[in-house]
Amino acid sequence: MEFSGENFDVIVVGAGIMGSSAAYQLAKRGQKTLLLEQFDFLHHRGSSHGESRTIRATYPEDYYHPMVLESSLLWEQAQSEIGYKVYFKAHQFDMGPSENKSLRSVIASCRKNSVPHQVLDCRQVLQKYSGRIEIPENWVGVTTELGGVIKPTKAVSMFQTLAIKNGAVLRDNTEVKTVLKVKDDVRGGVTVVTSSGEEFWGKKCVVTAGAWVGKLVKKISGLELPIQAVETSVCYWRIKEGDEADYAVGGDFPSFASYGDPHVYGTPSLEYPGLIKIALHRGYPCDPDRRPWGPGPLLDSLKELIQGRFAGRVDSSGPAATQLCMYSMTPDKDFVIDFLGGELGEDVVVAGGFSGHGFKMAPVVGRILADLVLSGEAQGVELRHFRIARFKENPKGNVKDYEEQVSFSVPPQ
Repeated sequence: MEFSGENFDVIVVGAGIMGSSAAYQLAKRGQKTLLLEQFDFLHHRGSSHGESRTIRATYPEDYYHPMVLESSLLWEQAQSEIGYKVYFKAHQFDMGPSENKSLRSVIASCRKNSVPHQVLDCRQVLQKYSGRIEIPENWVGVTTELGGVIKPTKAVSMFQTLAIKNGAVLRDNTEVKTVLKVKDDVRGGVTVVTSSGEEFWGKKCVVTAGAWVGKLVKKISGLELPIQAVETSVCYWRIKEGDEADYAVGGDFPSFASYGDPHVYGTPSLEYPGLIKIALHRGYPCDPDRRPWGPGPLLDSLKELIQGRFAGRVDSSGPAATQLCMYSMTPDKDFVIDFLGGELGEDVVVAGGFSGHGFKMAPVVGRILADLVLSGEAQGVELRHFRIARFKENPKGNVKDYEEQVSFSVPPQ
């Protein structure tokens, strides 16, 4: 089918989780929407594939809490529309040294946002999780209700299917070369030009190109966004025989994060029988078009943590399986959600730099992007932390008084 030259209300560039969620929101509101993807739909070259992502409301930055709460509701709403589950609930457990500033900020954020939570010492943790999680004497644990596992590839497919059901047009293997301002006072809008020479006109455009967002924005406007692509390795570890059910989703075992060095996150066993996801929150800076495709970071610190935290019931000798994924990191690890500005003004909205923690918030990000292109502002959310201009005021972005949670590794020579 030939779409070249067709007119749309909104053109979304990039069909990962953010673009697919935005296309769903726009089509649901009656907008004639085109969603373009440079590779195959549901490809494994970016950040929106694989078997699991965590969802949690425990952030050192208290401005993420309301976004996660809204997203959890929007995940359930989308599930009800599609008729299957992508979000599997569990409690969330955060742990770390009692003096760790990030963990202390998590606790402060819980208090500020009136999040029901418990702060536990090592003996209380041992009791609560029946010996499955152990922490040192000088550590604390924090339990909250909102946690769980999201199935990423399934979730992207869900939003794309719902977008189609609401009238959106989807095109994959369609690389966008540039976005041009239409210099016609009557017509206005933008022209989206693909590498094959096709052109599409839209009143508005949303750019959600994941690890490629920096490259594409530079082509479109010349603007250098400080977003670094990072290749990260996700590890699955074998639960020792006889203990598998104790660590499975659906019981009382939580999704979890461990603060300090190393910063570690994980989920209850769900996608692979007998395996549990426990991974380092770090990776190698790279060019998304020239990735190393492994090897992942050295795992000595992770093996040591697994041995110490999970009572010897998870085999720490080495991962049973690994998967590669991409982060798109900003200097402050906060998102970029803003109008592109310049000649394109408010005709183009950019969303990127989700820094390894944005997937859980995809439903609310999609809602925000739809708000921005349709009304020029987002309802019920404060976006000042996500402005592009913050990097002009301070190259490091938003100022934070606690430790880095994501670290970069140096690739082996």
